[in-house]
Amino acid sequence: MDGLSRFGRIVFGVAMVLFGLLYLLHSRGTGPAPGPPWTAETGAWAWLIGGGFVVAGVCIVAKMWARAATVVLAAVFLLRVLIVFLPKVVANLRDPGPWTSGAEVMALGAAALVLAGELELSNSMSWESLVLAGRFLFAASLVVVGVQHFMYAKFIATLIPAWIPGHLFWSYFVGVAFIAAALSLATRIQGRLAAALLGLMFLLWVVVLHTPRIMASPHNGNEWTSGMIALAMCGGSFVLAGALRRTDR
Repeated sequence: MDGLSRFGRIVFGVAMVLFGLLYLLHSRGTGPAPGPPWTAETGAWAWLIGGGFVVAGVCIVAKMWARAATVVLAAVFLLRVLIVFLPKVVANLRDPGPWTSGAEVMALGAAALVLAGELELSNSMSWESLVLAGRFLFAASLVVVGVQHFMYAKFIATLIPAWIPGHLFWSYFVGVAFIAAALSLATRIQGRLAAALLGLMFLLWVVVLHTPRIMASPHNGNEWTSGMIALAMCGGSFVLAGALRRTDR
């Protein structure tokens, strides 16, 4: 595991801990409700989900039982896509909500798969297959989000800070970037560079876009969740960049 993977592992783990704290604080009535792609559970479910996220995140950051934590996370995330979001997509293909949420959760599950493979030092065929599956699932999620940047460019433009010029241009630019990164990851042509740049882009979003929005609306759970998703995607992208160090053409 090289420097990029280590940094990505820590960032991804921290994002999981933050997801858990959001649930735990919400369950105590002292924090905002988690937003999409999560559901605002209460009571025992909130404690179970929040505690699970915190434990998994701590294991990943501390690199203690991290393989087990990432495998469980990947299974939970991908099952959520299949059980919760896929039926909603099939029922209403024109509803962007399940497409977006499903793609985000699939990307997190894909990142967890790649991280599980990276944490296995034996590089056996079975663990390498996790990296391969994660790479393609991550690329597929980028295609979905990239296409949505074209379909809903005007709405996405409203999310860009006012001080940044050319809002509509950036909506289309990011859509192109997502699709280009997906092609690069799928073909392994400059995949490491694409994943590293993707991680940097998500990191910039956390700083430039999400943090100011959270500070402006500290009681809005949607803003907190969106910022944490971007942070988790940043970590996952860097993990993927590290995993591709041996296979790029």
